[in-house]
Parts: sequence; structure tokens; C-alpha cells
Amino acid sequence: MIARLPLLLLLAATPARADFTQVPGGPTLLDDPVLRGLVKEAMEKRPELAQARAQIVAEQERVPQSRALPDPTLSLGIQNDGFGSIQIGKMETSWISIMASQTFPWAGKRGLRSELAGLGTREAEADLRRVLLSAAAEVERAYVDLLLVRDQLALLARLESLWAQSEGLARVRYEAGETAQSDLLRAQLQRNRLRQQRWALQAEESRRIAVLNRLRGHPLTEPIATTRTLADLPDPVLPDPEQAATAAEAESPELKKALLAGEQAGRRVELANNERWPDVTVSAGVMPRWGGFETMWLAGVAFNLPIWGAYKQSRAVAENRARGEAARDGAEAIRQLLRQRIHERLATLGALLEANHLYRSGLLVQSDATVSSTLAQYQVGRVTFASVLEALAGYLSDVNGFYDSVAAAQRIAIAEREISLDAPGGPAAGGMGGSAMPGAGATPASSSSGRSAGQPQSTDSAGASMSRM
Repeated sequence: MIARLPLLLLLAATPARADFTQVPGGPTLLDDPVLRGLVKEAMEKRPELAQARAQIVAEQERVPQSRALPDPTLSLGIQNDGFGSIQIGKMETSWISIMASQTFPWAGKRGLRSELAGLGTREAEADLRRVLLSAAAEVERAYVDLLLVRDQLALLARLESLWAQSEGLARVRYEAGETAQSDLLRAQLQRNRLRQQRWALQAEESRRIAVLNRLRGHPLTEPIATTRTLADLPDPVLPDPEQAATAAEAESPELKKALLAGEQAGRRVELANNERWPDVTVSAGVMPRWGGFETMWLAGVAFNLPIWGAYKQSRAVAENRARGEAARDGAEAIRQLLRQRIHERLATLGALLEANHLYRSGLLVQSDATVSSTLAQYQVGRVTFASVLEALAGYLSDVNGFYDSVAAAQRIAIAEREISLDAPGGPAAGGMGGSAMPGAGATPASSSSGRSAGQPQSTDSAGASMSRM
């Protein structure tokens, strides 16, 4: 009975499958109160958002400038007879002159320039939309990463407890002469390895807290309390592909900018055509004379002669027509890539949802049953202690794979909301391993799905450490 006491404790400490097999019914990731607070703080303090808003203001200030007339010209001069002395008031042909001139662009030019400036404002607004989407997605990904590493820490603590009890069981059986010394040494070796993995996970947790604190403008080491686990998060809903593609085309900042570039090219073609017509300059002046001579005045109209139009205005028209074609082709390329990314993400998400369902309904249940069966057989001496340890490690590896799969599904959903053009991670050949479809105990690579250009990529080194347990 004394020899079997550690075994009974080990059986009691075996994780219950009910923690993972129940379908979560709590709030979704977007409704998580902790995450909503983090996103709100990030939206209030991100310098990238302030920069984008300032850029919109700058572009808006260009609109009235583009409609304004050119500055008038004031000319002051003197005309004098001879070099010996000033003859104003003495000679009839000597006077001072005060002249002003104003250039008036040809009809339509100012309106087109104003429209071009307004399109620049709309481009800046598209840039702001991209920053908003990416900032929110970056916080959501960092939050999922933090939940993942904390779940892995909890899993590691459970594993440490099991290995400690396994070591006690091996010690009792070794002292009773029922097993070899290698079982005891193996248990001690695994406990030392777990200490190394805990240090790596704690460092990863600190790094991910620092990422979230940077995003919300707080001190990097400020603690962040979380109340949920990845298993608590309901799986994302798989949307209709066509509806998702239509919505993404309507909201994609990159596609909007490409379409605006084509619209700008069209306005520049119209403006280049109008440049063939000359601007008119109106001038007027007075020339006072003293000594009884009557004041003179002058009025005139001048305009430029576009005699080099074949080399300037015509070339500008051809240039902007070519730029318009390039912009339209660029927009079509973005539209095709956007649809491809949506297809890839939805295909990956569908596979991940099936994997999560399999984890909850079958794999974790079977893994837990394997542990119970192996322990029972070991109790009656039908299997070796190594089989017990292998079953326990396999179960905990399956739980870690489940966490990775849930996190990968959430990242795919985040990338979909972000309308990302980045390629999502996907399952490797045969559905085992891969960054977005970790198998039971497989090493998950870092997920880059939904990461916009310039964003820091989060690595799942903690997940890699857990998979090697």
C-alpha cells in the first residue's frame, strides 16, 4: 500500500478532460473586457495614429492652397533722361512707375488642382484606416500570445507536479527492488529540464507583456492581469467566402489607395490637356510726373504661348495616361491578391476549426483515456514505468497542441479583420506541424498571418519549448 500511494496521487493529479472538451460559451475575443481596455488605450496613445491624423490635416491644408490665385506682382521703377541728375518734374519723359499684375489660370485649372489635392486627403485617410486596423490587430495578436504563454506556463506547472510524483513513485519502487534505477534517474533528469523550460517561458511572458505595454503607452514592466485562457475563447465563425471578399474589397485601405491613384491620374490627364491653354496676366500701372506734367497710366494683358506643347503638354498627357493604366493594373493586382489571401485564410481557418473540434471531442478524450489505461496496467505490472511517463507526456503535449491550434485560429480571424495582404500560416503536408496547424506535440512556428508591413513579428518560442517536453 505504501508503494502504491504515489501512484494513487498520480492518478488524482491527472488533468480532467472536462476542462478542454466543453465548448466555450463565454464572450468572444473581441468582447473580452481586458482586451477591449488594451485596445482602447492603444488607440488613445499610439504615436502612429497621431502621425496619420496630422498627415490628414496637412493634406487638407493643401486644398485651399491649390485653389488660390497666383500671388500678384508689384513693380516699382523710374525712367529718367540722362545720367547727370534726376529729371523728374523737369523733363516730360522722366517719371516714376508703380505697376501691378495678376495672373489668372485658364478656366478649369484651379478646380482640377483642387480635386487633386482633395484626392491626396483621401489617400491620407486610407493610410489612417490602415494604421487603425493594424494597431488594433497588433494588440489583439499580442494579447493572444500572452494568453498562450500563460497557458503554457500553467501546463508546465502541471507537468512539473506529475514528474515530481513520478519521481517519488520511481524512488519507492526502486527501493523496493521492483524497477531499475534508470526510471528514477530519468525522472530526475526531466525535472531539471523543466526548470530550463520554465525560465524560457517566463522570459517569453515578460517579453509579451512588454509588447502590450509599448502598444498602450505604459511602462514596459507594468503587470497585465488576465482572467481567461485560450480554452475559454469561442472559436471564430467561418464567414461566407464571397461575402468576406466583397466586404474586404470595400474596406481594404491598399485597394482604396490604388483606386485613388488611378483617379488622380485621370485628373492629371485633364489638367495636362488644359495646360495647352494659356494663362492670362492682367497688368496696370501709373506713372506720376511733377512739374506740371500730367500723370500717365498703363494697362495691358499678357499670356504665355504654348509653342512647345508637343514636348511638354502632350508628353504630360501621355505620361499621366500611362500612369493611369499602371494604377488600374495595380488595383486589379491588389484585388486579386486580396481575394487569394481571403481564400487562404478561410481555408486555413476551416481546417483549424475542424482540428479544434477534434481536440475537444476526440483527441484529448482519447489521450486522457490512454493515460488512465496505462496507469491501470502499470498498477498490475503489465507495462513498464516508461510507458506511463510516455502516456503522460503525450497527453500534455496534446494539450499544448490544442492551445497552439486555438491561438492559430484566433490569429487567422484577427488577420481577416485587419484585411491583411500577408500570407497566412498553414498546415504542413499531411496536416502535421506547421505554423497554423500544430499537431499533437508538434513544434509550432511563429504565425505571421495578418501582420502588416512594418509590424514586429511575434515568435512562439515558448510553444516550441513546450512541444519538446
